[in-house]
Amino acid sequence: MRRTGKQGEWGSVDLTAKKYWIFDLDGTLTVAAHDFDAIKKSLGLSPERPILEQLLELPQAKALDLRRQLDDIERAIARDSKIQPGALKLLQTFANRHIQVGILTRNSHANALETLAVCGLASFFDVSFVLGRESCDPKPSGAGVRQLLSQWQASPEQAVMVGDYLFDLQAGRDAGTTTVYFDPSGTYAYAAFADLCVQDLNELCVLVEGSDEAASRHRG
Repeated sequence: MRRTGKQGEWGSVDLTAKKYWIFDLDGTLTVAAHDFDAIKKSLGLSPERPILEQLLELPQAKALDLRRQLDDIERAIARDSKIQPGALKLLQTFANRHIQVGILTRNSHANALETLAVCGLASFFDVSFVLGRESCDPKPSGAGVRQLLSQWQASPEQAVMVGDYLFDLQAGRDAGTTTVYFDPSGTYAYAAFADLCVQDLNELCVLVEGSDEAASRHRG
């Protein structure tokens, strides 16, 4: 169900009417595999702040070298990616309903395509609708969401942003879309930024197909 107004006040959100869906990739359509603390340590970066934002503050030559190292680390992760349970069924449901889908990731475009290929999901996505960190300002900016909506000639009201982390939800909110928080742990630390929370992509699939019983399980 959708959070509206004051905290604790809820209304309804009809996912069956949404025709444009944007997904985070790592940890959402795939099983989370990034150890960001270890990556920051390997790159000699502070553990307190996000990687991309730190790289922007470095001298160009240093930043370029670290970006290459980051690409190599994330390419190795991509090659060992595992599909998230329920992801294939969800994307097939969208395909059957002729619903447009895209990817917005802080990973590189090349590594995102590698990840989709390894997980057997590449056929569901037009490569021009897979936006990496080179394509736009990275999440939490909503720039990538707006870019995809512009490509599709769609309005924010027609769209959903799905992700497993705060930045995904903030990007969706920034662009004015519905936000779905996927959290396999069920703790929902960032629920305040989500219109709906799900613990399993199979649950989300049921909500997309339409089920009052399923929707009642997701009340805040």
